[in-house]
Amino acid sequence: MTDAPQRSVLITGCSSGIGLATARMLRERGYRVFATARKAEDVARLQDDGYESLRLDLDDSDSIREAVDEILLRTTGTLYGLFNNGAWGQPGAVEDLKRHVLRAQFETNLFGTLELTNRVIPVMRRQGYGRIIMNSSVLGFAAMPMRGAYNASKFALEGLSDTLRQELHGTGIHVVLVEPGPIETRFRANSLKKFIENIDIDASRYREQYLRTLERLKTEGPAVPFTLPPEAVARKVVLALEKRRPQPRYYVTVPTYLFGYLKRILGTRAMDAILRRV
Repeated sequence: MTDAPQRSVLITGCSSGIGLATARMLRERGYRVFATARKAEDVARLQDDGYESLRLDLDDSDSIREAVDEILLRTTGTLYGLFNNGAWGQPGAVEDLKRHVLRAQFETNLFGTLELTNRVIPVMRRQGYGRIIMNSSVLGFAAMPMRGAYNASKFALEGLSDTLRQELHGTGIHVVLVEPGPIETRFRANSLKKFIENIDIDASRYREQYLRTLERLKTEGPAVPFTLPPEAVARKVVLALEKRRPQPRYYVTVPTYLFGYLKRILGTRAMDAILRRV
């Protein structure tokens, strides 16, 4: 480890799940962790647990600016790492997605993430080093039915990340994608809320399939095989922060490795046939 200011890390979406597990693991490893969350009550709880926690809402530009300014004030203008973890998933068939629903998915998962990243890049350029870690998904390269909004936001995040990695080559700033498959978090419960809120189930031609989706989203505990705890993702974030030359991508869970392999060897029709059955 180098000195504390060089190892300060900003994490979004720390109210639970992957963000919280990563904040805990990094703190145990001696990092100075800035654990951010959208809701004031989550920020207060994190502060009670001893974290330097601030409110950061990816849908709110003022919130992003204020959080970054405060963190840089506390670190005398340096930041070693940014883990863009905050995101949510909107279920539903593409033809049932209203424009404002898709826009809301992108506001958090892409636009807010990009705005935060672009506020941090000049800091890392000045200091000559840094790590920008994007929490993507297996759905960032293998699109599955009924997840079109989330698929699209993660495909777009991967495209921006791949471009940014090339543009920042030689600056000392590494851009890394972490690509989890099924992880045991509150993600499914949050998706259920958005599903009920934004999809007209009874009016859809996919009504019967949606009813099965509702049952899956209501399932307590792991709903699919090979589900891992959030610490599995946190361990990949540690690698991305600590390896001298981190990999551009880190897979997490068996499905991610499997679909990554199949996409390299199969044609599009064959891959589609497999993904439709998942």
